[in-house]
Amino acid sequence: MKAIILARVSTKDQMIEGQSIPAQLARAREYAKRKGLIVKSEYQFDESSIKDHRRKFEEVIEEIKKSNEKVVLIVEAVDRLQRSFKESIMLDELIKKDRLEIHFLRENLILNKNSTGADIQRWDMAVLFAKSYILNISDNVKRSFEYKIKQGEWIGKAPFGYKYVEDINGNRTIIPDPDRALLVKKIFEMYATGNYSLLQITEEMKKAGLRSPSNKPLHKSVVHHILNDPFYYGMMRVNGRLYPHKYQPLIFKFLFDKCQEVMQGYHKKPFKYIAKPFIFRGLIKCRECGCTITPEMHKGHIYYSCTNYKKVHTQKFYVREEKLLDPVYEILKNIRLPEKIVDKITEELRRINQTKNEFHQKELLKLRKEYEQIEDRISKTFDLLADGIITKDIYGKKLKEYKEKLAEIEEKMKIYSNQDEVYLTAEMVLNLCNRTSEIFENSEVIEKRQILNFLFQNLQLSGEKLEYSLKEPFNSIVKCEKSSNWLGD
Repeated sequence: MKAIILARVSTKDQMIEGQSIPAQLARAREYAKRKGLIVKSEYQFDESSIKDHRRKFEEVIEEIKKSNEKVVLIVEAVDRLQRSFKESIMLDELIKKDRLEIHFLRENLILNKNSTGADIQRWDMAVLFAKSYILNISDNVKRSFEYKIKQGEWIGKAPFGYKYVEDINGNRTIIPDPDRALLVKKIFEMYATGNYSLLQITEEMKKAGLRSPSNKPLHKSVVHHILNDPFYYGMMRVNGRLYPHKYQPLIFKFLFDKCQEVMQGYHKKPFKYIAKPFIFRGLIKCRECGCTITPEMHKGHIYYSCTNYKKVHTQKFYVREEKLLDPVYEILKNIRLPEKIVDKITEELRRINQTKNEFHQKELLKLRKEYEQIEDRISKTFDLLADGIITKDIYGKKLKEYKEKLAEIEEKMKIYSNQDEVYLTAEMVLNLCNRTSEIFENSEVIEKRQILNFLFQNLQLSGEKLEYSLKEPFNSIVKCEKSSNWLGD
């Protein structure tokens, strides 16, 4: 009778003398010789039986099915062959058809078509113990992962721009990769400006010599993944939740947040029409039915009409673009402030802004100093851990505390850094107020659309009349322009 030998290990511990693959093969060959069996093939692999898909095991089953005669399968022990009842079903089917006979050496158990109930029960019990062993391993792994996560330890491959090394105690840790870390940081800095697309950054990084984790040419999907990974500012994402990690960040959180804002902005960009642009395209709704007012070109003139998608209108009507622009120009002429008022408000804004700037600069200096002190504490705490003065548990708690404090400081720094925008916007509005009509008239269609979006809201067409409301502060400016008593308004 022909036989197949199967030898398997699933852990490094099983590679020790007595359980190694060569030892299993030697015992199986000796057994086959003693039983007068002809070995037709041998399978040796270090495939874990915990995996859902066991390729080598399936190859053995496939060879047995293709055999024209009964096959003897020689295995060291039950747990070397299987660790689930799902596999027992496949094997039992072949045994009942008298296509397979299994010899387990350690258990001194032979299974065939004529096996007794006691032998089948011994087989089932061995599989049950093997299955219990797997479940215990799974539970231990889960507990180990949970503990590591709470200690701020990463449990997967080192993120792009980092690498695994051994610390002074021989433990694996993650540090920035000197060949990639600076370029990863550059990716965030370039994207945060809003002036570079993913493809442009990818091309720039290729020129700088950056390659993908598999050492293949860099793809923009890798850049996109980097920009969305919080690991680079000090947090690790595990099963959809964020946890602080203990490794050195490459960037500050406010830079990561800025990149997210830019990314969201790309998703919200309006559709760019390939055809000739129109001033009011997509900006006006029909007051009667709420449908969009769309433009059409006829004999060199632009007309607007309701799409009548809801079938409310019985007759289609058209309005010339020039007629829609008349009330717009009228409003733009009224958006004016007396020069003395503009100068006075601007000067007051400058004075207030200067005072705020001095305060913000002082606060930023304090925050930066505090930030550097905490980073120094993190470094010293790691040294204490490396020297064995504190435990990993204490280090993890302190690291989490420091990381939370750093995130809090970064948020404050971000607020103080953005305060100038309020003054710049206000001064810009005041300076442009008296030139709005002139700017609009001399602008291209795209710029005119931007101005309309900046000034107006709720543009509606009622018959042939354009109805609107102005955004603040332009609504107040128009009211002031019509009032003779500036003090009162």
